[in-house]
Amino acid sequence: MYVDVEVLERPLPKPSAEDYVSARLLEALVEGWLAVRFLKVGLVRNAAGKAFQAWRALLAALLKLELDKLKSLAKSEEERRWLETTAAPRVPTSRMTALSQMLEEVGFAGFSFGTDKALNLHDYQHHGPDPDMALSKYRTREEAAKDILLLLKELIQRVEDLRERIRWTPELENALKDLERQLYA
Repeated sequence: MYVDVEVLERPLPKPSAEDYVSARLLEALVEGWLAVRFLKVGLVRNAAGKAFQAWRALLAALLKLELDKLKSLAKSEEERRWLETTAAPRVPTSRMTALSQMLEEVGFAGFSFGTDKALNLHDYQHHGPDPDMALSKYRTREEAAKDILLLLKELIQRVEDLRERIRWTPELENALKDLERQLYA
């Protein structure tokens, strides 16, 4: 990975800062890179956790990027405040589905499908393979590994689609290339 570790270890910018979206996208790409590395050494549950974190970081970036549009969908002042103070900076796991549906309403077609996959992988991280499918949607490690790769391919595409809308940094470019190299190697 060619991303400067110093960049990753800096405190996350405040959600109100211009660099917040770029920082969360960088986080998404690095988490994705780690997921692939874990997969390559057979740590599928760890890889599932990293893939989930990558998608969640992407969701945080999009929530901030589209905050004004999302607030216009809110039904109350309380919900608008929650979007700004809690949803964008924290991305509660329990609300990821609803937040993804809101993003679909403002133009991110198909985003909920990726979120569903990420949440399934989150369950797999905690419960592992489950032949009865009571606690996890994956019966085998191989099923989970395939979905990790599919989710990361979708993540790459979503990040690339944002290239013209944000301040694209050399760190983002390097992280994107590193993830693509790992994924397609």
